[in-house]
Amino acid sequence: MITPALTRAVEAIMREASERAILPRYQSLSAAQIDAKAPDDVVTVADKDSEALLAERLSALLPEAAVVGEEGVHADPAAMEWLRDRLCWIVDPLDGTNNFAAGKPPFGVLVALADKGETLGGWILDCLTGRFCHAGIGTGAWIDGERVTAMPSGETLPVAAISLIFIEEARREQIRRHIAPYYRLVDIPRCAAEQYPRLVLGTNDVSMFERTLPWDHAAGALFLNEAGGFCARLDGSPYRVDEFERRGMIGASSKALFEELAERLVALG
Repeated sequence: MITPALTRAVEAIMREASERAILPRYQSLSAAQIDAKAPDDVVTVADKDSEALLAERLSALLPEAAVVGEEGVHADPAAMEWLRDRLCWIVDPLDGTNNFAAGKPPFGVLVALADKGETLGGWILDCLTGRFCHAGIGTGAWIDGERVTAMPSGETLPVAAISLIFIEEARREQIRRHIAPYYRLVDIPRCAAEQYPRLVLGTNDVSMFERTLPWDHAAGALFLNEAGGFCARLDGSPYRVDEFERRGMIGASSKALFEELAERLVALG
């Protein structure tokens, strides 16, 4: 299913969305082009235009696949149910919207293809640098045409990018007291299109995700696993896009680093 020809076609579509809908608005948005979608979450005209273009082009590429896009689901939450029983394109038209709206990097485009809950392929574009990451199930992970293998940072304390944004305050304090001392904590990029490559390229060793929405994680989780890292639920079960109501996941540059953090988190109860 995930052939080189398909990847080339998806890459062309993603670059078109970046060049036509996103980059012309970078650092030039007016207040009227930014709307609050939820507390600490915004949507811009670039998100909407990018998703419209991606949905049209991807539908033409594989007419048998439904399109589950972040903005489409915001308008019609019932579209999430398509992930359970059919072939679906999963689209984040502008990942890192808060960064983009603030006129700073990183931000990107995420596309995945899943069938009945299982992710088959994932594609990640960094709009500003042009870096293109992709993976197909069982076919490895690639960055700009070169096959990649996940590597640890090599630091004495593993580097952990852990977001506390969507965690209840009591658990935040538990993590600060019982998890943080074992790691060198770094800021998260607030952009999955940047976070997953960091776990492969040796920048970060582990990352913890509380919200695990398909458009944020389908492409990246597959990319990390195909690179030889390990991304899974805290109990070690694989990430599935049809389990969109579940929360909690760890991404790590190795299975050993995953197990170390998972054991500590499970011990917190």
